[in-house]
Amino acid sequence: MAYTIDRYPCEDSPRLGAMTLQPVPESVPRARRWFRKFIAPYNPACSVDDCTLMISELVTNAIRYGKSDDPWLVRVEWFREGTALRVEVHNPGFPANVRLRHPEANDAHGRGLLLVDSIADSWHSGPSYLGGTVVSFVVADAWPA
Repeated sequence: MAYTIDRYPCEDSPRLGAMTLQPVPESVPRARRWFRKFIAPYNPACSVDDCTLMISELVTNAIRYGKSDDPWLVRVEWFREGTALRVEVHNPGFPANVRLRHPEANDAHGRGLLLVDSIADSWHSGPSYLGGTVVSFVVADAWPA
């Protein structure tokens, strides 16, 4: 099983969709495409471009910093919570390693969470219910009240 999509979550769940990705660079554009495709039927009022940018950054970080001795996957889930959209990215890394960096102008890396921090209404990192780490962001007014 290389990739999976959950297009039809149960009615009782606020989850709108989920995808499971291999921890390889090719998964980053795949995550953008799949999110764009599967969020469209829900007609969010927020910028889907901003959301796909933040997903790209978090999936890139998950692939780059996820660590496990066993084969592992990156899991992306998105939820509607009232008028808000919450997106979670899960990986087997350690939650304590997630931190907002302030890179120098000539640093090649370290801006992913900085972008998420500047675009999202909020973001969070901590232990994942799957084990490892979850990093999530919230867009507050993704749908009209």
